Amino acid sequence: MLCAGLALPLLLAGCVSMGVPDVGGSVASVGDMFASAPPESPHTVAIFVASTRNGENGAANEMNPNGTQYSLQMISVPPHHKIGEIERPAFGAANPEQHFVLSSRRDLTEAAFRNAVATHISGRIGSNRDVLLYVHGFNTSYDEARFRLAQIVVDGHFGGVPVLFTWPSSDNLLGYEAARESATASRDGLASVLRDLSELPDVGRIHILAHSLGTWLAMEALRERSLAGSRDLNGKLGNVVLAAPDIDLSVFREQLTHIDPSHVSVLVSSKDRALSLSSWLAGDRPRLGALNPHNRVDRVALRRLGVKVYDLSPESVGLIGHGTYADAPAVVRAIGHQIGKARVQDQDVQAVLGKNPIDPNVTATPLPAAVAPGTTGAAAGSTGAAAAAAATAAPTPTNPSSATVPAAPASTTNLAPVH
Repeated sequence: MLCAGLALPLLLAGCVSMGVPDVGGSVASVGDMFASAPPESPHTVAIFVASTRNGENGAANEMNPNGTQYSLQMISVPPHHKIGEIERPAFGAANPEQHFVLSSRRDLTEAAFRNAVATHISGRIGSNRDVLLYVHGFNTSYDEARFRLAQIVVDGHFGGVPVLFTWPSSDNLLGYEAARESATASRDGLASVLRDLSELPDVGRIHILAHSLGTWLAMEALRERSLAGSRDLNGKLGNVVLAAPDIDLSVFREQLTHIDPSHVSVLVSSKDRALSLSSWLAGDRPRLGALNPHNRVDRVALRRLGVKVYDLSPESVGLIGHGTYADAPAVVRAIGHQIGKARVQDQDVQAVLGKNPIDPNVTATPLPAAVAPGTTGAAAGSTGAAAAAAATAAPTPTNPSSATVPAAPASTTNLAPVH
């Protein structure tokens, strides 16, 4: 969810309100947020992985017969990494000086996974106690999934604990139906991960960033937890950011009956050709992520959902335009900044033996927008609540075992909702 608060308010309390424009209204786009120098040497991002795949190669597009497997993996990010990219070799072995590489991994049992995440959270303060749970979409390899999460953590300057849920999503465009069946079979596994994370006494907020068909999987797992009596993950649910959601609109309405819509942010784009194909395959059923806020019928449908809506059409990247949430530098930085923003409720709370829960009765009022030197009052005021929400930089990790992510300077531009 894209409010003050992963991140992920990756991308967190004190959110901006949903606003779908009336006829003639304007649609906000994403501006540049951070300008930070790249690191001088490779640095490592520690990510936890829960996988229902049968291995990492070959049979990775099949379900693991032994259920969900857990691990802690170290991803090396090249020193001159470009925001929005996953640097990989065209051929030959990867070079840590130039490419994303897996530097190490340690397999874990489910109990060890819970304990290891708790250990990484211990000692952190405020929103650095948050978890960013990333659920990838269709046609995503194991490598792409883990490197994408590391890229989002670095580009978005997320200071909490990143967790990847990876599932058999097929590796070719003709395997869509098989991938949907795998997503269905992975719901219980993801719901178990959500349960385990929500039961950690020191965790801050659990933010969910899901993409494409992974958004359906994430919403189904949240629905499952709701039916089990944990509608808001024991009060730990943060932002639920659905990027290019490949979900039938009527199905999404039903899923929302089990989840508080105020937690949910939807990133849409009318230029997403992948969702256009998915809609055609589904018998021209409208896909949530392809709705156009400039179209009156779509605008009314979005308003009725009660979620926050962000139009990424102006920032669309590539011929397909399906990965803009992570490919466009301004977008991924905005998501990370929103998710990692400090919260007044627990900015001084440290994770120690589960004795410091978030105070749900404390709320935050956005500060006035920061004004750049030479900016007139009228110009500054035009940025509205979005600029005000961007006045605080994302926190940096306090745990030495966490990702080494460069600090991000404050900005007066932010990801703004449709209004």
